[in-house]
Amino acid sequence: MRKRATAKEVAEAAGVSKWTVIRAFTPGASITDASRQKVLQAAEALNYSPNLLARSLATNITHQVAIFVDDFANPHKLPVLEMLTERLQAEGLLTVLININRHFDHVHALINADQRQFDAVILFGTAFREETLGDRRLGPGFPPMFVLARDSQIPGVPAIACDAELALSQMVDYLFDKGYRRPGFMTGARTLSTALGRRHHYANFWRRKGVESVVELNTDRYSAEAGAEAARAYLSATPPPSRVDVLMCENDILALGAMDTARSEFGCRVPQDLAVVGFDNIELGATPAYGLTTYEQPTYDMINTIVEMITGARAVEAVTLPGHLVSRLSA
Repeated sequence: MRKRATAKEVAEAAGVSKWTVIRAFTPGASITDASRQKVLQAAEALNYSPNLLARSLATNITHQVAIFVDDFANPHKLPVLEMLTERLQAEGLLTVLININRHFDHVHALINADQRQFDAVILFGTAFREETLGDRRLGPGFPPMFVLARDSQIPGVPAIACDAELALSQMVDYLFDKGYRRPGFMTGARTLSTALGRRHHYANFWRRKGVESVVELNTDRYSAEAGAEAARAYLSATPPPSRVDVLMCENDILALGAMDTARSEFGCRVPQDLAVVGFDNIELGATPAYGLTTYEQPTYDMINTIVEMITGARAVEAVTLPGHLVSRLSA
């Protein structure tokens, strides 16, 4: 196996000191253009690249960011992860994806992230509770944490999220103008998602329209199967005249599962018998098979915001950003 070239060998080939080589590969370091060019030419000839691991020991900066994800059944996750990792990598940051679900202890995963000296941790999932992130083992010096695409009521853990109040105000206005008066809401897992505000804002805005009661359908996870199970239980137990006329689901994948069951098992016409709306605007929901009315989160803006916070380009604080309603045939 060919031995990796060292900074000392590059320095000897370029006729400069080892510290000049280090400065040549350090952004913002003081070095003349002539010296930098000599170092880069020698480095290219020797196929040299700086040892970032060794540098991190001196600077305490690893240029690594951990992304924690738990609900992989949600197809909204993959395109967001693609955009997020691309943006982080463009800033020279290595991303490490960590699968967190009911089989893994979140606190130990966070401690492991600390031991690996990640510069930041992005929580891009649903199963993070305040008591988990408040564990005494996650003390001072722990890498800064951010919640992406979810609200957070956890002190010191800023959320970069879609403006839920604005989103639900627009959605309820839209549904009310369409003539719906018997609303229902399908929730996701009751963890950090309870802080999202979607369920709360949905009921609150209907009350402002004079509709006091919102039927709630509960699920324990975000998946098409969970949406189907909740819809099946509700439709089986509720005669047609008493059913909701519009069902909003906390995300699109729940909505698609509910819609499939309503149509195939109960003969419901969508939207004539039951209107269905979601949240996220996943690609499958736009197909003619569903034509799902939904709300699109400002993914690009949220990702830019969180990356700017991690790189120090803007202040670290909770930020909510506006999305937009996408009207289709399901409601």
